[in-house]
Amino acid sequence: MEYDSVSRGARAMFFMLTPNESSFEKVEDVPQYVQQATPFFVGLMTLELVVGFLKTGAPVITISDGITSLSAGMVSRLPLLLMRGCELSAYMHVWNHYRLVELPWDSAWTWWFTFLGVDFGYYWVHRFAHEVAVLWAAHQVHHSSEYYNLTTALRQSVTQPFTSWVFYLPMALAVPPSIFAVHIQLNLLYQFWIHTELIRDLGPLEWILNTPKHHRVHHGRNLYCIDKNYGGILIIWDRLFGTFAQEADQVVYGLVFPIKRFEILYVQLHYYLYLWKKSKTYKTISNKLSTFLNGPSWKPGKRRLGDHNDNPKVTGKEVPHNPSWSLPVQIYAVIHFLLVLKTYHDLFENKMILSQLTILGMTGYVLLTLTSLGFLIDQRPSSAVLELFRCVVMMTLLRYNYMKPLAPSLAVPTEAFVSLSLLYWALHSIVSQLLGIKKKAN
Repeated sequence: MEYDSVSRGARAMFFMLTPNESSFEKVEDVPQYVQQATPFFVGLMTLELVVGFLKTGAPVITISDGITSLSAGMVSRLPLLLMRGCELSAYMHVWNHYRLVELPWDSAWTWWFTFLGVDFGYYWVHRFAHEVAVLWAAHQVHHSSEYYNLTTALRQSVTQPFTSWVFYLPMALAVPPSIFAVHIQLNLLYQFWIHTELIRDLGPLEWILNTPKHHRVHHGRNLYCIDKNYGGILIIWDRLFGTFAQEADQVVYGLVFPIKRFEILYVQLHYYLYLWKKSKTYKTISNKLSTFLNGPSWKPGKRRLGDHNDNPKVTGKEVPHNPSWSLPVQIYAVIHFLLVLKTYHDLFENKMILSQLTILGMTGYVLLTLTSLGFLIDQRPSSAVLELFRCVVMMTLLRYNYMKPLAPSLAVPTEAFVSLSLLYWALHSIVSQLLGIKKKAN
């Protein structure tokens, strides 16, 4: 049974499950494929790290970017601790009240029809997320890394699921929610492994499937890459609707205007603030609304999607932003990230038996930790004070058993490490204050 479970989990990552083993009558019976994929995420990222180092002699993942991408993935799933996903909730409401026909849940025809329907819906979710500024404000999170590796796949938006559900509702008129719940997860999982530079070309499969080669283009900020290759599993939608581009010049990854920041709430939300400020520069209601509803590069006098005349020229020699920070602080950040990752995992594992207050409190702690680590990477002046406060909170949670070490045998070393962290940041803050006072006196 264990072997079967691992086999199913591995095949789910590449959309290789059969209709027989992934058709369910009730939504409650559908496995949490995404949640169960964590070991495969870790395994594939480790494999990419090793193979990438052997091929290039350098790590394909930097600590600063990797932590930020994984943090974005964690933040994107935190709302699921408090409510069922918007996509499935809205879908079930339409199914329960407005369905026209009921396709059989145990039919292979229904399974394959749903596969096509979800992938077609995803194409339009993705395309609108690039062509409507307020939707781009959510989706830009996924494009904000200047690197392209498997951690980039997990750099997801916390706000995008609150709008993407609309595009799948037509399917709810006929397709059972249990089959939709399978495919919305499998579609997402497939897109994990295509975020890599190590796989160059897959031959004839490139004509039909979305592959690493095609998706690299989608993540590029080269002029020929922008707003291309929206497909999820299939690339045929792009070929049909004129949004396909073949990989040509060296792809330069990231946003047209790189944010050069690692603080997670800024990464998630900064573009909403940008749109608000941009809209305030216009006088007419029409232009203010168009700021949010037209393309990200739209300005008065331009076509709805705007143009790329103001884009910085891409030369192919661009160097990703990688701040210089000491090795001890990098090791410190990795250890604390692993500790909060364990807390995050335990929170999802035990959410059914925890009180709402505990879930809210621990969610706040996860956000606090990820924010503080971002401050450290960005080397913000207030990072020491924030980290001191976070270590106090962490020590309290450890003492009252709201947090667990990575392993039971590491309980004492973990508490000692947190105590030393607390002491270090306390001394650091005191010394910084004294230096500040001395500087003012001089």
